[in-house]
Amino acid sequence: MLENLIAKIEQYNPQADLDQIIRAYNFAESAHQGQMRRSGERFFMHPFNVAMILADLNMDLGTIIAGLLHDVIEDTDVTFNNVVKVFGEEIALLVDGVTKLKKLKYRTKQETQAENLRKMVVAMSQDIRVIIIKLADRLHNIRTLDYMPDDKKKEKAMETLEIYAPIAHRLGISRIKWELEDLSLRYIDPEGYYELVEKVSKKRRERENNINHIIKILKNKIVEMDIEGEIYGRPKSFYSIYKKMVYQNKSFEQIFDLTAIRIIVDNVKDCYGVLGTAHTMWKPIPGRFKDYIAMPKPNMYQSLHTTVIGPEGEPFEIQIRTLDMHKIAEFGIAAHWKYKQGKVKSDEFDSKLSWLRQMLELQKDFNDPTEFMESLKIDVFTDEVFVFTPKGDVINLPAGSTPIDFAYKIHSAVGNNCAGAKVDGRIVPLDYKLKNGNIIEILTSAHSHGPSYDWLKIVKSSQAKSKIKQWFKKENRDEHINKGKELLEKEVKRLGYKLMEILKEEWLERIAEKVSISSVDDLFAALGYGSINLPQVINKLKEYYEEYYGKKDKEVPAEIPKPKKDNIPQQGVIVKGIDNVKVRFSRCCNPVPQDEIVGYITRGRGLSVHRKDCPNINELSPNGRLMDVEWDTTKKTSYQAEIQLKGIDRSGLLTDLTQLVSQTDLSMTSLNARTNKEKFVVINITLEIKDVDQLKNLMKKIKLIKGIIDVYRVTT
Repeated sequence: MLENLIAKIEQYNPQADLDQIIRAYNFAESAHQGQMRRSGERFFMHPFNVAMILADLNMDLGTIIAGLLHDVIEDTDVTFNNVVKVFGEEIALLVDGVTKLKKLKYRTKQETQAENLRKMVVAMSQDIRVIIIKLADRLHNIRTLDYMPDDKKKEKAMETLEIYAPIAHRLGISRIKWELEDLSLRYIDPEGYYELVEKVSKKRRERENNINHIIKILKNKIVEMDIEGEIYGRPKSFYSIYKKMVYQNKSFEQIFDLTAIRIIVDNVKDCYGVLGTAHTMWKPIPGRFKDYIAMPKPNMYQSLHTTVIGPEGEPFEIQIRTLDMHKIAEFGIAAHWKYKQGKVKSDEFDSKLSWLRQMLELQKDFNDPTEFMESLKIDVFTDEVFVFTPKGDVINLPAGSTPIDFAYKIHSAVGNNCAGAKVDGRIVPLDYKLKNGNIIEILTSAHSHGPSYDWLKIVKSSQAKSKIKQWFKKENRDEHINKGKELLEKEVKRLGYKLMEILKEEWLERIAEKVSISSVDDLFAALGYGSINLPQVINKLKEYYEEYYGKKDKEVPAEIPKPKKDNIPQQGVIVKGIDNVKVRFSRCCNPVPQDEIVGYITRGRGLSVHRKDCPNINELSPNGRLMDVEWDTTKKTSYQAEIQLKGIDRSGLLTDLTQLVSQTDLSMTSLNARTNKEKFVVINITLEIKDVDQLKNLMKKIKLIKGIIDVYRVTT
């Protein structure tokens, strides 16, 4: 095994210090001694394969060593300091960075996933190699997913498609992106995947002769032009075909570009020469030519794309690029690695990561992790539009952007003073949707009163939204401070706390620091403006309150009513040994009859009933105020329960879902649906039910609806 890794490294880095690789290999193998994977193979096979994937990407030695060691801090007795001592601080920090990402678990709650994304962006900004190692780790895990339980397979596959494949795309590592997508599809829709594989296999065999004929014609023509180049057919990934069928509602027979012709030549001049030749031989399809050489994608991808009508009357795509461009297309950011051969990072490399620096700046502005996640999906994981300044500079923006987005991309002052815009020489409204190739000129006014609140509904980019919000925060600061303070005091009183006891200055300062805000007044302003949610602050205050008074004043009793002999059921629940206590059902886990439950005595709000498997119980139980409770089976009461569905968005999905719920005679109190760029839909439904069996039966039926991937109860 070690010989294979060394041979792979020597192919692209013959000067490598292989003693370091051997030392890391032996160190990791020894640390993982006796550990096994679900498949029954040695655990060490996982970090070894991660290192092999990194070597396939031609990564530097430090990254490959960190790949071999990436699980030692997480899964063995090895400490950070041990790694520093043996391999140095640089490699130890890489391992530690991946370890922190390893701890991120995929939960049903969007807020948790959002916070994980925030941590990932921060880790990427500190050293981009951390996320490259994590992508290699995820790729090997998805390759060996067969040994996981079925629900975990779907969970991991969904997470991969929603987060890791888009990150691989943004970093330009198409080799990893395609494999992550295809393997994930296999677990999300196995039936659709294998049916597609069979159809593609048959279709490719039919078209093989045609493609070979086209390649032969092109080779002869290129030789005549005295151009050296390599030509071959590139099959389209299964996932990209699947997306066209599902999201564009096309049948398999309507998809013609199953195979593209790729031509790799020596220089840019030859790229355009071959393009001109191809267009003289076959008729190009209008609107299907893309010049990514003149206008590279933000992930550094460069190539010429054109679609032409072939000799048999079927359209096919041609991609033309140089060898350097091809390496970047395959390896992305890894092809430009700043630490290779000890080189200092260049301004050019730094500019390649400008989008990452921008996201790091934006994450500081979004105290609500869910809002940050939405901005990340818009700015990083969506399609883009390329437009020009009057001087000819290329500006990339999220698809659907407006002149206001463009103005704020240029400078905050240009955005704040924007009074109008010209597109291709014509004045357009500010909500005009920009198109590729537009030349944009922003008209500013020295007498501008600043942005309008309506602009927040118009703009698409999170950068523009953030700058507009910052302007309003600054302009109305005093008003927001008063409003935020009033909101906080009102909520504290409603919960039964005394202001002097809970609104302590030092506690508010600690909360402000935790959410990256410089002062208590700024915290009040953020509450008033709405950039911080009230529950974020309240929950922290309650936590500090419990710590302070629970330890400092042991005589402060929990509000537990005196026991009485007769137990009177309260709201469908019997509290053992206690009468006349106010009962409420916790919103974090929404218990319903037949769930195993436990009660928790709160200060000022009576008894809160939780499911025994509720994650919050572990945090509450050390306080010693848990009570035995049971369902009152004689009382017929309705209860609220929330479920979350994940699936592939399609026309009629919501109709099918609502019809099914109505057929079960259950009352739906709320429904929230959202989709992402990949057309995956997440739907949250709150229902009124009598017991858990009703819920289970409904969830079984929902799973049978076409397009639904998974259904589960929501727990915070």
